[in-house]
Amino acid sequence: MNLAELREFAERGVIRADRMRAVEGNAMALGLSALQMMESAGAALARTVLEYRPSRVLILCGRGNNGGDGMAAARYLQGCVETDVIWLADGPATKETDAQRALLTHSAAALHPMVCAEDPRKLRNLFTQADVIVDAMLGTGALGVPREPLGTAVALANESGAHKVSADVPTPGIIPARILAFHRPKGAGAEVADIGIPLEAEVFTGPGDLTLVPRRPPAAHKGQAGEVLVIGGGPYQGAPYLAGLGALRAGADLVRIASPVFEPIPDLISTRLEGKRIGEEHLETLVPLAEKADVVVCGNGLGQESHGVVQALAPHFRKAVFDADAIRLPLPVAKEAVYTPHAGEFERMTGKKTPMLLPARGKAVRAAAGNGTILLKGPVDVISDGARVRFNRTGSPSMAVAGTGDVLAGVTGALLCRLPAFDAACIAAYVNGAAGTLAASTRGDGMLATDLLDRIPEVLFGGMGRDA
Repeated sequence: MNLAELREFAERGVIRADRMRAVEGNAMALGLSALQMMESAGAALARTVLEYRPSRVLILCGRGNNGGDGMAAARYLQGCVETDVIWLADGPATKETDAQRALLTHSAAALHPMVCAEDPRKLRNLFTQADVIVDAMLGTGALGVPREPLGTAVALANESGAHKVSADVPTPGIIPARILAFHRPKGAGAEVADIGIPLEAEVFTGPGDLTLVPRRPPAAHKGQAGEVLVIGGGPYQGAPYLAGLGALRAGADLVRIASPVFEPIPDLISTRLEGKRIGEEHLETLVPLAEKADVVVCGNGLGQESHGVVQALAPHFRKAVFDADAIRLPLPVAKEAVYTPHAGEFERMTGKKTPMLLPARGKAVRAAAGNGTILLKGPVDVISDGARVRFNRTGSPSMAVAGTGDVLAGVTGALLCRLPAFDAACIAAYVNGAAGTLAASTRGDGMLATDLLDRIPEVLFGGMGRDA
């Protein structure tokens, strides 16, 4: 398949700071280094500065990669304009920014460290003499009033008559004439420079997406990471328990199984429902449990005869993952929902054949995602919330065994406790597939769904794709 065929699924417009970090992480996993992106950003920034035909340029740099972008720009400017760099030297910088600063020591640009507010004040003449001042101090994610000495640098820049150009995102308080964003705008009014991020980094899931998963705070208490209720079982006894264990392995604090089938698994809380199938007589028990849960995973091993119960329960779900036998018409609807069909279930919920070609499949899933996010399982998973479309190709043919979809539903449920539906579905697809690939490396075609379980935290929390 030609990746150009997926160009229409690239997102447009303003990008959140956390999503941009995920895209950059995916790009690095594909082989584009942070230094390469920094070089491209620096070159674009220098070209923008030169449009003003300046005689003298001042670049204000922080310790993060935004500062590295500014330092890279200084090297591109050194041969044609007098360039000064004032850099924040009161703590450790990122390794990429350190590398850029080391290169600057061999260039014609003048480096001036600042540690306290007095340092930029001593360099006031650099602010007044500059024709252009580049703001590369804080970048994405910056909030609130900058602390000293950055606060003083911001004030001196605003007092100067120089043209101000902010790199990516303006440092809070600074008033730029232009904002040059990299890859995509992070706010209104920005120009955009392409820094060579591959299309695949944005339209496919990758390890960078794992950075979106919130870290558990040091003072976390039981229940803070979410309580998941799994409603299922009857005809198929193991399915709800696989979903429940998947949710636990993906970080849910408490998982309760409401089922006519009891499996003695001490990590799971069990509510035994009388009879062989879930029926209307169980609503009195299930409604309070559903209203208490952060997320309900529903349908695993349920059987088609219980669909009326699913319909009656769905309005009581705050967030839900509908899987397997819950994916029937009329489709259950929750306040926030993820549907996880395979191709046959997708045809059942839409009344249309599932397209074979990936671009057409992406369009079909997007068109069908009116009631929530759809995660269409397949050799390449397709995820859409009706606006965005993302693809996932982690996984192994050895995963084509009973129960792996139940584990995926549980992983999705756990992530949905802490993330919006679209992000939860994308990350769940990536994690489940990557765990399956790891399990298949030792189990081969003898892999069981339970083999995924120990691999899930290895992928999700073990540092694979996450910042150290």
